[in-house]
Amino acid sequence: MLRIAVLAVLACLPGMSAHSQEGDPDGTVTLVATPRLVDPNYRGAVLLAVPVDNNRHVGVIINRPTGRSLSTLFPEHAPSKLVRDPVYFGGPMLPQAIFAVVHTDHTPGPGSIQMMKELFLAIQGAVVDHIIEDTPNEARYYVGYVAWRPGELRQEVDRGLWYVLEADPELVFRKDPARLWEELLRRARSVTAWAPG
Repeated sequence: MLRIAVLAVLACLPGMSAHSQEGDPDGTVTLVATPRLVDPNYRGAVLLAVPVDNNRHVGVIINRPTGRSLSTLFPEHAPSKLVRDPVYFGGPMLPQAIFAVVHTDHTPGPGSIQMMKELFLAIQGAVVDHIIEDTPNEARYYVGYVAWRPGELRQEVDRGLWYVLEADPELVFRKDPARLWEELLRRARSVTAWAPG
């Protein structure tokens, strides 16, 4: 069932390959929207973003729970009822598709993007289905994602739209993200911003 909803992702992410994160702790970053970023999709947003091929980046917004459960989105899919956390709004790209950020020591399946050590973004429907069925609460589920064209994220950072912090996988699974933006905004203002390559 979820497979059908997510198959469109592959057509929208041509040539995407995982960027190796081993030995590259600065590859994946936490992005904190600055007050200058007024787009309603990103105002007050915190994202986990990873570089992929051709100087592009992809990521998910990690502090926007939708208030909906996976089982309300897929009432006929019994394994979805086992997922405890709400579904999150991951971004405006493909908001009709379900993605998963999963904590695992190995790739969850084909097409998955390694974001950090033991943290993967699953984008293929069959892989997301498998995660829900086998390890439903070792992942956080998102509707939609964020994608930047080559060099676009650097331009946005240079324009002062994002603060860039070291990636922290613990933030992804935080139980109460309501104050996450304010907390990281204070932290970001006290450190030097880093621009993605």
